[in-house]
Amino acid sequence: MTLTVERLRAAVHYDPVTGVFVWKESRARGARIGGSAGIASNGIGYARVGLDGRRYLAHRLAWFYVHGEWPENDIDHINRRRLDNRMLNLRQATRSENLQNKALSEKNTSGRKGVYWHKRAGKWLAQIKADGKHHYLGLFSDIELAARAYQLASVDLHSHRETT
Repeated sequence: MTLTVERLRAAVHYDPVTGVFVWKESRARGARIGGSAGIASNGIGYARVGLDGRRYLAHRLAWFYVHGEWPENDIDHINRRRLDNRMLNLRQATRSENLQNKALSEKNTSGRKGVYWHKRAGKWLAQIKADGKHHYLGLFSDIELAARAYQLASVDLHSHRETT
């Protein structure tokens, strides 16, 4: 059975200001009317809500609840907090755009997105990945120049995607 927005709205209330779902009907396993709907995490930090034998990501349900249709793309948490499902923190994004909003990797030692130390060259390497392709931006003696190359490429690749 496909979840409809009518069924969702009958079962839970979503507050777009707080991002919280609460039950509007009694549920098995101790869930009560007015109680919090959802599980804090699915193992990678996203909240889930179980309804009619299926589990849904809370941020996608929030979008569905408010807009009445499933999002066509990813739903990105603008502030990168996966449990913050306030509507002002959610936006539709392509997979590539969503990945651009990713925090720096723990392996990143430069502190800059797309900038890495190239041992053999003894310089900073700048690169960007867009639409599944790696783009080499060059080697730089100065970390600031490498970071600027990444920023310019990011703007260029992002604006190019919007116009095509």
